[in-house]
Amino acid sequence: VSLAICSLHYFTSQKIKTEKERLFRNKKVCAREPSITETTMASMTASSPESPPEIELEFIGPKPGSDGSYPVERVKAISGEKLLRNIMLDNKIELYATYGKLMNCAGGGSCGTCIVEIIEGKDLLNERTNTELRYLILKFYDLLSFRHFKQKPESWRLACQTIVGNKENSGKVAVQRIPQWKK
Repeated sequence: VSLAICSLHYFTSQKIKTEKERLFRNKKVCAREPSITETTMASMTASSPESPPEIELEFIGPKPGSDGSYPVERVKAISGEKLLRNIMLDNKIELYATYGKLMNCAGGGSCGTCIVEIIEGKDLLNERTNTELRYLILKFYDLLSFRHFKQKPESWRLACQTIVGNKENSGKVAVQRIPQWKK
């Protein structure tokens, strides 16, 4: 039998004199049997004490600081759970260049504003998606201006298409933010 504190909210016409009385009136201890879900979860946590594998991410800034070194932000993520774009946005790590902040496709893989360069740990990420291949690998021509767009480097990925980990692996991934500023 487990004990749980249950909150009971009710109004009374009597004035409560002390803080202790107020707390006593608003709470009561109730005994209950643990549910099947709680029992199952308790046995699962007891049998598998290890935590899910984590990927350590290092995000290298696009421009050097005043001392000449590039700023680095470090974050950990559970392997296989999130896209690189979401990890960066959740941790308030700059992902987009100036125009990309306003003109991005919100993770659809059609604009290319979330390009990052994988410096280390490429093997900890998913394979390139067809969307990425279309944007990064295929050479194409702009029919209106007759310009030829160069193929992006092999180390460049779209953050919105890149899954960090595969739920089984762990390690370190180093990511260069906004790599086009360095080229």
